[in-house]
Amino acid sequence: MLVSLLKRVGISLTLNDPRWGRKPEGDNNKAQEGKRPGEGPPDLDQMWRDFNARLNRLFGGKNKGGGDGGNGGGSGYVGDMKGAGFTVGAAAAVVALIWLASGAFIVQEGQVGVVTTFGQYSHSTTPGFNWRWPYPFQAHETVNVSQVRTAEIGYRSNVRNKRPQEALMLTDDENIIDIQFAVQYTLKDPVAWLFNNRDQDETVRQVAESSIREVVGKSKMDFVLYEGREKVANDVQMLMQTIVDRYKLGAQITNVTMQGVQPPEQVQSSFDDAVKAGQDRERAKNEGQAYANDVIPRARGNASRLLQEAEAYRSMVTENATGNASRFAQVLTEYQKAPGVTRDRLYLDTMQQIFTSASKVMVDAKSNSNLLYLPLDKLIAQSAANAAAVGSKSGPVTMPVETPAPLEQVIQRDSRSRESSRDRESR
Repeated sequence: MLVSLLKRVGISLTLNDPRWGRKPEGDNNKAQEGKRPGEGPPDLDQMWRDFNARLNRLFGGKNKGGGDGGNGGGSGYVGDMKGAGFTVGAAAAVVALIWLASGAFIVQEGQVGVVTTFGQYSHSTTPGFNWRWPYPFQAHETVNVSQVRTAEIGYRSNVRNKRPQEALMLTDDENIIDIQFAVQYTLKDPVAWLFNNRDQDETVRQVAESSIREVVGKSKMDFVLYEGREKVANDVQMLMQTIVDRYKLGAQITNVTMQGVQPPEQVQSSFDDAVKAGQDRERAKNEGQAYANDVIPRARGNASRLLQEAEAYRSMVTENATGNASRFAQVLTEYQKAPGVTRDRLYLDTMQQIFTSASKVMVDAKSNSNLLYLPLDKLIAQSAANAAAVGSKSGPVTMPVETPAPLEQVIQRDSRSRESSRDRESR
């Protein structure tokens, strides 16, 4: 600083100074007789007076040095010393102000300033203008707590730029799997982030690699490749947060993203064949299940229908048998009261049932009469045809049609006629 100040006022202390080694002028010329020009050290008093004069001119002062020797030289020297003291004090004040101003610093939004005193943590500052004691007493460091930092495991910048030593790991079923994933985290404690660990980003990366190896080592290969990717990511995030808190790293794990999960490239083709075979197996199982879902309900429906029909038939037979038994018991009761009437009634009912669905011809074989047969069904049909013909001729007028007599009346009339004929023959 003194050299730069001397250069600023125009004083040079190099060997190229023309006064270097010359004899001083004044009262000391006699003492220097016998020496050659250029010999001896420079006159320091004269250099100091020149320095003070230049400083006075620089700061607006006057040169009080009036002579080279005698009494005037002594008073000038005292004045030069006072001016030099004032000049040095002003320069020291300026230097002190500059030194104190060097302790000011600005913390941006989203950052935290950490101030240390002789290397030990002192306090933290908020965003804005702050001041600390300058070097070497205090120092500061700003930490960005709002930035989302990313740690890449298994690759760098691009999934194609793989790191096999990080990506390859062993599963629980002794298969090798290739995983690339990214970890995003923020800082929740800047003091712990700065002072508790060294090389913090590398520490987070190692924690992530250790966590993923532990989680994958407890899982099956198919689980990690397909349905368990989200669960693996969540487990890794929780395990990382536990380890980071144990290390007091001051970080908060916000997200774990799986970039790529696949078998090693050396066995990729064979693994694809195995996956296709598994898909074919699942497809065949699904087709069989669909066929079963179509056939089994219909078979169950048919079986249920047959059971219901059998149940209905059994109920019908049981009810019919019960009804017949009840009717037989009632007929038996009536038969015991009047056997002849009951027999005739049973005979008539039976004949009515028979003649209802059969062609009927009545033949009187006992009496040798001219009436050979009585085609009742044809007579009934002929009467119906005649009635229809009469109705068609007469228009919309409907004629009453005689209903044929019941079979019982016909039989009764026939029996009466036979009995009358027998009576006449007997007379």
